Amino acid sequence: MPHELTTERLLLRQWRNEDRDPWAAMCADHEVMQFLSSDRDRATSDLAVDRWSARIVDQGWSFWAVELKHTGEFIGMAGLQVPAAPHPYLPCTEIGWRLARAHWGQGYASEAARRVLSFAFSELKLREVLASTAVGNLRSSAVMRRIGMSGPEASFFHPGVLEGNHLRQHVLYRISSASRQPLGDADSPPGLPAAPA
Repeated sequence: MPHELTTERLLLRQWRNEDRDPWAAMCADHEVMQFLSSDRDRATSDLAVDRWSARIVDQGWSFWAVELKHTGEFIGMAGLQVPAAPHPYLPCTEIGWRLARAHWGQGYASEAARRVLSFAFSELKLREVLASTAVGNLRSSAVMRRIGMSGPEASFFHPGVLEGNHLRQHVLYRISSASRQPLGDADSPPGLPAAPA
């Protein structure tokens, strides 16, 4: 059975058809998408739901839908994915999240992300989890540090963002499985690729 994850306030679960409208609205919200380069049309948002839902069925995890336990309201997504080639840090697994603007500033992103990390290390037995975000995305960078990730340790041009797009330059964060502590500088692998000047 696909995994569901719970926290004190949140349920991370399989996607439902009724999630599609609020998810599409999030993907069309300029503030939510300020640092994201993906298309904002309904077809693209539905395709993401289809892809993540299928992966949850197939492997038990992906980006889950996130709902508030006390109301059942859908508020966004959080989870894990293996980036597509030619991501410069493959093989790796990365964590991500996206919440509706009405639910920012209440600690939900950090709460969901901590539970996802727990799942990644205790159940998937991953050695480390990575995260990246566009330069200037201070909100996401703050969440990454809040959940114990170290960084930014490198700057790189994200291969999934078109050349010339101002969001192409990303920064990298990571956390190891050892006591769920971030890797220190001495433990960071050498030769991390950097964005050209």
